[in-house]
Amino acid sequence: MAAELYGQGDRTLRILEQELGVDVHARGNEVRLMGPEPAVATARKVLEELYACLRRGQSVAPREVREAIRMVTVAPDVDISEVTEDLLASVGSRRKLRAKNLAQRNYVELIREHDVVLSVGPAGTGKTYLAMAMAVAALNRHEVSRVILTRPAVEAGERLGFLPGDLAEKVNPYMRPLYDALHDMMDFDRATRLIERDVIEVAPLAFMRGRTLNDSFIILDEAQNTTPEQMKMFLTRLGYNSKAVITGDLTQTDLADDVRSGLLEAIGVLEGVDGIGFQRFEEADVVRHPLVQSIIRAWERHERRRKGDDGGRPEDGGE
Repeated sequence: MAAELYGQGDRTLRILEQELGVDVHARGNEVRLMGPEPAVATARKVLEELYACLRRGQSVAPREVREAIRMVTVAPDVDISEVTEDLLASVGSRRKLRAKNLAQRNYVELIREHDVVLSVGPAGTGKTYLAMAMAVAALNRHEVSRVILTRPAVEAGERLGFLPGDLAEKVNPYMRPLYDALHDMMDFDRATRLIERDVIEVAPLAFMRGRTLNDSFIILDEAQNTTPEQMKMFLTRLGYNSKAVITGDLTQTDLADDVRSGLLEAIGVLEGVDGIGFQRFEEADVVRHPLVQSIIRAWERHERRRKGDDGGRPEDGGE
């Protein structure tokens, strides 16, 4: 198992050297760490935690090594194998899905403990994907009788009329990301049957108006594109034995410049309300291709320069 821990070409050890500034030398099952005492202690803890993950059948790829370093640096007493436990194991899923960092793990716990959770952060942090996994797990454990996945079709706007088909066919392309995530969680045929029986419903936000959603797990995706009125409408649909998770990225709002985001409004109105959880993901929590973090940083620099050129237009939330 030492060879698995060290990685191909001892890449795990080389990452420890690069990230922590320690010297790492391995011979057989023994590893010698040299460097500043705090860095050596961190490197040792990381190796111990990665070894525990291997014993539980988890992988140790470069991404996992770097994330382990980050977790141990932030929380020296962390149990990484517990953080990355299989979220779908309790429902007998053949697919394994794990939190990849402390922010994702905290998000999962917030969903378990709260009836309403607002999750904000950049693309690639797992906001919708993890919410979908928790919804599928709740359905499989019979904690809820249905799952409702919704998002505003803001991009459609006046252009809906130019698309072929009836209303459902027109909005279907805007719901595709939710279908894709759902089919990642369960067998395609089973997902199709559940959708046909309305056990799983994928619908535009406008279809929620006037309803009371009991015994449901509801996910509102792309919530930055809701208006304050739409957000209030959605939040007041929540019925008995229901849970709602609201996700969005305030840097990717498609609303008109003079329209305030309903997600931003909800954060200001609801923060501090008992029973509502908030999860803020940062750029460092992105778990997609490493280039995604670089793209986010580059885009943020560009936006700051552009706003400076435009005469200092206020950020979202300013007066």
